[in-house]
Amino acid sequence: MRRSLEHVSTVQQRIAELARTKPEFAFTSLAHHITLDWLYEAYRRTRKDGAAGVDAVTGKTYAESLHENLQALFDRLKSGCYKAPAVRRKDIPKGTGGETRPIGIPTFEDKIVQRAVVMLMEPIYERDFYDGSYGFRPKRSAHDALQDVWSTTMGVGGGWVLEVDIRKFFDTLDHRQLQQFVSVRVRDGVLRRLIGKWLNAGVMAGETVTYPEAGTPQGGVISPVLANIYLHYVLDAWFLNDVRPRMDGRCRLIRYADDFVIVFEKKRDAQRVMKVLPKRMAKYGLAVHPDKTRLIDFRSPNHKERRNDRENPGGGRSRSGRPESFDLLGFTHYWRKTRKGKWAVRRKTMAKRLTRSIRAVYQWCRKHRHLPVKEQWKQLCLRIRGHNEYYGIIGNKAALDVFRHQVARAWQKWLNRRNRNRDFNWAKFNRMKKTYPLPHPGETWKKRKQTERSHAQLTLF
Repeated sequence: MRRSLEHVSTVQQRIAELARTKPEFAFTSLAHHITLDWLYEAYRRTRKDGAAGVDAVTGKTYAESLHENLQALFDRLKSGCYKAPAVRRKDIPKGTGGETRPIGIPTFEDKIVQRAVVMLMEPIYERDFYDGSYGFRPKRSAHDALQDVWSTTMGVGGGWVLEVDIRKFFDTLDHRQLQQFVSVRVRDGVLRRLIGKWLNAGVMAGETVTYPEAGTPQGGVISPVLANIYLHYVLDAWFLNDVRPRMDGRCRLIRYADDFVIVFEKKRDAQRVMKVLPKRMAKYGLAVHPDKTRLIDFRSPNHKERRNDRENPGGGRSRSGRPESFDLLGFTHYWRKTRKGKWAVRRKTMAKRLTRSIRAVYQWCRKHRHLPVKEQWKQLCLRIRGHNEYYGIIGNKAALDVFRHQVARAWQKWLNRRNRNRDFNWAKFNRMKKTYPLPHPGETWKKRKQTERSHAQLTLF
């Protein structure tokens, strides 16, 4: 395994250096790097506990004959007879309105091949992608994107925020346009054919297999990379090369996969981009959601321009004349005074996300109320820690406390329901919690608070 890692690291460094020194160079020979060692490393980086695909083979099952399986896979790839199997479709809840989002689950072996291709393409595109892109990239996270939004809005005194929603992006991504974008940097025939096979692989829902003419299933290892390539050319490069030089004030695009906002210093700049953005998207087969895309006056409550036009409640402001809030990556961004009396941008868990998380805990406690208390406690601790790990940022401690309290309420309710006499009241529950305490958000919150403060440079308007 260590030999595989060293081999992959050396090849990736060479590819990255060539991509950096020759930004216009198109790679025509990459597939020969996929050796048996390369597949071993791809296997190591592939998640083993994920759901099984249409062949019902799990990571554990595949590992029982790992060498034989990888050798057979390598032979099929080199001979060109590898076939991309259909992905298994699963609908997961989206929001609280009963909506669902389709997720595609490839077979475990297909995940390995996709990971092997991503390991070749990543060093190239990491030199091409811009700083404002954060989704599914090495050493970048949603929290980095949130920090960028915070720094940008604070830097322009809030500014004007264009909140954009691309309607069903992963379902409408144009295959032909995507292949053209890929060919700008990658012209290796083997990789191009593999990408084509994944784009045209069927989607199995129940017993029915369909073959969509557009889109790429969410859930595959290759899908985030292809989505970033598509939006890099459609949105990022267009904004930096064509839009930003024509703006009168400062502006910045921050994108995480297909979720993005554009922050403007001047209202006129924001209005111009808002007008032309749907046309740009339509040119490449994408559509901007008319109801979920909006321009927000996010200027600080004591911004000098806001003080001048406070008498006029129009122009995108809320009826109270205060700045509106906007949502991104599960957080609501809003203005609030600090302890020193200055205005600062704060973030809190979106109400819909918090409601969805609490509802999921109630459903889990109801379904598993007959498990031993110790087992329930372990699972609930994992849920709380996972929630805190993502939502534990500066200014969000109150929402974390609400979630922890609601977990306790759900646990007590369903423990009480499983008792015939239903006498498991709060007094008994609190005594039990001394033996099985629920994690407190303080440690996670304080750790991230120190990290964010070390990187943030506060600029108040």
